[in-house]
Amino acid sequence: MMNVAAPPSQRYKVSNVFHEATAASLTGLDFVIFEARKYIICFILTLSNNYHDFGGRPQYVNWARAAGVPINKDDDFYTNAVVKGYCKNHVKGWVQEMAPFVKSINTKHLLSVGMKGFYGDSIPNRKHRFYYLRRHVAKIINMVLFYQIYRVSGQNDNAQMEFMQRWMSSHWTDSKTILKKPLVFAEFGKSNKDPGYTTSVRDSFLNTVHTSIYNSARNGGTIGGGFVWQILAEGMDSYYDGYEIVLSQNPSTSSVIAQQSNKMMTFEHIEKANLK
Repeated sequence: MMNVAAPPSQRYKVSNVFHEATAASLTGLDFVIFEARKYIICFILTLSNNYHDFGGRPQYVNWARAAGVPINKDDDFYTNAVVKGYCKNHVKGWVQEMAPFVKSINTKHLLSVGMKGFYGDSIPNRKHRFYYLRRHVAKIINMVLFYQIYRVSGQNDNAQMEFMQRWMSSHWTDSKTILKKPLVFAEFGKSNKDPGYTTSVRDSFLNTVHTSIYNSARNGGTIGGGFVWQILAEGMDSYYDGYEIVLSQNPSTSSVIAQQSNKMMTFEHIEKANLK
């Protein structure tokens, strides 16, 4: 909401207003929540993110540089042991201290850690898996998120999709058998910068992921849905990163997303009826 409502040079003013946290300063957020309820839209409120404005990934890297750790780029956040240690300590502290505080304000909202779930079959990734599961196993954490991993270099679309299916399956299995908590695929998409990209290729990719999500939910899986990255409105060109989808300009993709929404909503109604 801040990014849309204010230009970059003025966003600090919005932040200052939130620091004061008066009822009047949250009128805009109240309106968003009111409108979302009217249109039966659920959304996630983030308490922090990866943008420079809030520190995020670059801040961890800067701390490491200041401590004399050799850092080449911000993406070393994902590979450097010292930087990853900073993040692990932060997340652990957040779960132990901030999660109970958030729940003390509102016990009805689902709460998650926001970790991306970057793990797979290799030995180093198994360590990430252990840490990921350990952070989510706390009773006060209600739901699990995972994100689309970066494109595997040198592989064609079929190989990419096979990897994506394994990626989804491993997280669904862990959420159901170990964590026993609902799971959300928090970010996935197809970049128009990929070799051989067409709108048809993107629609096929989204449809495959959507079908997997729906089938898992229908067959008793813990998956609760997925968020396409990223849907933008007209005039938001500065946010284009290759994954952008402007619904009014992409009718076929809009149809794919609408069909999935309708299927998941229909399934939800059926499940509620069966519980009565």
